[in-house]
Amino acid sequence: MSVLIVGSGALACLFAARLAAIGEQVDLLATWPEGLQALQSSGVTLEVDGTRTTFPVHASNDPHAFAGARRALVLVKAWQTPRAAQQLAACLAPDGVALTLQNGLGNQQTLEQALGVERVAVGVITTGATLVAPGVVRWGGDGTISLGAHAAQAEFAGLFTSAGFQVNTVQDVASLQWSKLVINAAINPLTALLGVPNGELLTRPAAAELSAQLAAEAAAVAAALNVPLTFADPAAAAQDVARRTAANHSSMFQDAQRGAVTEVDAISGAIVRAGREAGVPTPATETVWKLVQALRPA
Repeated sequence: MSVLIVGSGALACLFAARLAAIGEQVDLLATWPEGLQALQSSGVTLEVDGTRTTFPVHASNDPHAFAGARRALVLVKAWQTPRAAQQLAACLAPDGVALTLQNGLGNQQTLEQALGVERVAVGVITTGATLVAPGVVRWGGDGTISLGAHAAQAEFAGLFTSAGFQVNTVQDVASLQWSKLVINAAINPLTALLGVPNGELLTRPAAAELSAQLAAEAAAVAAALNVPLTFADPAAAAQDVARRTAANHSSMFQDAQRGAVTEVDAISGAIVRAGREAGVPTPATETVWKLVQALRPA
């Protein structure tokens, strides 16, 4: 039984390589032309500590090539989720499950509208990866995959554990989603705007102060929604992540450098919209949201 991965970016390639390494048949539904060509001609390549290993995969841009898929991982950017949902509607088996491990808010709801609630599972991932070339991914260090309650939770947990990922299961994933959202909102937009790796934020007092404000605003919205976070001090939590991933370039930084669409709308924008509904002001978050959007011409 194969595993279908929707996407061809850094995390999609990381999962493809790790799963192929344990003998799983890996299919990738990819629409990025350069990534698709690389995966079809050369397979997926994983770089760890300077050593590269290549694994065979099956890649196509046609969802019908994967008709009857029972296990799917959704690893596209948040703004691509509506397209991914329609592709999965065309190929996911009636009893199949699509697991979203994406950044930001709203992905689960978009998938559920197309596939039905019972066919969508949710998780949160903190593992880092960098796409160094089409089809070539550099591992960014260990992280954790947290899987929310679902009938397929145990199956996915076993699959990821076998592939060497650290996995835990939870009943309510909302707390983990918002905790990651707070961290992402405090780090990613600033790294994109300043063009710096995560750790550089800690060496610039003004950037560190603004990062703390962004974390506090996101945490205030979560509190208004009665969503508990996994940490007591949001600013300190963001600083800790920036310190532990000091050399990493955030995904938003990488997108901005390529002139691509970023996930700022699903991260900062989602916080602003939720804040408006809850009556919580988020002025710093709204400003960086608009600034990151302005990096790319309309």
